[in-house]
Amino acid sequence: MSDIQIWTLVFVGLSFGTYLTIAWRSRVRETKGFYVAGQGIPAVANGAAVAADWMSAASFISMAGLIAFLGSDGSVYLMGWTGGYVLLALLLAPYLRKWGKFTVPEFVGDRYSEYVRLIAAVAAIIVSFTYVVGQMRGGGIVFSRFLNLTIEGGVAVAAGVIFLYAVLGGMKGITWTQVAQYTVMIVAYLIPAWTIAQKMTGFPVPQVTFGQILDELNALSQEFGLEQYTEAFAVRPQLDVFLVTLSLMIGTAGLPHVIIRFYTTKSVRGARFSALWALVFIGLLYTTAPAVGAFTKLNLMQSVNGVAVDALPAWVNNWAATGLVTVSDSASTITTLSNDPASGADLVVNNDILVLATPEIAGLPAPIVGLVAAGGLAAAMSTAAGLLLVISSSVSHDLYFRVVKKPTSDSRRLLVGRIAMGAAVLVAIYGGINPPAYVAQVVAFAFGLAASTFFPILVLGIFWKRANAVGAASGMISGLAFTGAYMLYTLEVFGTSSHEFLFGISPEGIGALGALVNVVVTVVVSQLTTPPTEHVQEMVEELRYPARRVTSPVAETE
Repeated sequence: MSDIQIWTLVFVGLSFGTYLTIAWRSRVRETKGFYVAGQGIPAVANGAAVAADWMSAASFISMAGLIAFLGSDGSVYLMGWTGGYVLLALLLAPYLRKWGKFTVPEFVGDRYSEYVRLIAAVAAIIVSFTYVVGQMRGGGIVFSRFLNLTIEGGVAVAAGVIFLYAVLGGMKGITWTQVAQYTVMIVAYLIPAWTIAQKMTGFPVPQVTFGQILDELNALSQEFGLEQYTEAFAVRPQLDVFLVTLSLMIGTAGLPHVIIRFYTTKSVRGARFSALWALVFIGLLYTTAPAVGAFTKLNLMQSVNGVAVDALPAWVNNWAATGLVTVSDSASTITTLSNDPASGADLVVNNDILVLATPEIAGLPAPIVGLVAAGGLAAAMSTAAGLLLVISSSVSHDLYFRVVKKPTSDSRRLLVGRIAMGAAVLVAIYGGINPPAYVAQVVAFAFGLAASTFFPILVLGIFWKRANAVGAASGMISGLAFTGAYMLYTLEVFGTSSHEFLFGISPEGIGALGALVNVVVTVVVSQLTTPPTEHVQEMVEELRYPARRVTSPVAETE
């Protein structure tokens, strides 16, 4: 066993032991604890949990790799994912917390009708399954490289641990586990970044110093046949950059597993401050990612430029064993580099390995490599747990309790929720083993689906009293169908070659147009049909005033 594997086992073992201990001590026996942690989480802790829940494997593992190969066009992920939290804090979080229920579909059901709630529950399951595939894939990549497991075995191990602590503690256990996971994640991300910045520039603040290497990076990129790192719209058309950014922003604000976190705070004020703390914690990683992408890409190119195939550095062979790095059979020396397997380049590097391989490429010691591996697993597992809880709550609380068996006991609802979570894990394992694209791309698809379904009807439900059930149902179905159809069409017909997308719009950006379709359909249909009852319109009016308490029509009858 190598030093890297030993240190990986040490850090992974310590972190997994911590997560399971927290889950055991936080185990719950009632639905309020399982779904919203008893609504007793302090704002700072909830902010850290929100950050961990949202900064998934895509943020930790894949985003810096995408930025490294997309260059300045990769800023869509930084602007979209962080900007979405501003929308969430201003337009949704405090109002949904004031409503005081367990799930997003529950708000939709109270605001519109029960059949719209069912549509929302199905949409939540679709979005969450799409998102969780990327997390399982990220966990599988870490295990396959650092512990000599296959991708399939790695996905299964990660899923098993997530299932254990999610089932034991529900939202309460997941929340406090995510606080620990955020700590592991951010330490594992910042230490290599600081070390490499000091090594390459003489000053250990990557956000400040990575500008010093950009001229050299641009020149070397061109030598390898790649676009310049700082050239705008070199990889994506300008329209697509705008649409992807917008789709990620409103998708962030509409993600059910993120929104549900704001139900766990003690008050509406706590929900607002949770969003503030989340932005602070997220900012630590997101301001570092461009520097990590730049430093690692430069290190990578310098280490292989003109090197004979039989003299490549050890990290190439280590990652080639996972199938995520490929050396062309026809190459004698490395002169071309790409992240596209169809490019025919001498060296093909998968986006998803760049952060995990950063310490090895930079020649950092084995303990840092093991720490990064533990951080990658923390990122994947923290988000996957939240997603599985959304799937569980949608099945048990919004479908089973409302449709199949109503009313039912608290213990039975918990049992159904845990069974639903187990079934979701099995489906997620399959998706993680057979993902349709890179981790960050799969996650971006989930954001697009959330943008085209949840964000419009939530905002209209809060700020437009005239929105009714028929309009909301029509809008959600139209937005989801439009966005999902385009995503499936591009993946099936075109693969991931952006120049062949219709009007240059990638599947990651189509969610913004899907949201527009949703809004237009909801508004038009609502205007042409019967308005909501006076009581519902009064509730919507009261919802926007801080001093008033909202009582939903469903709550009055239960």
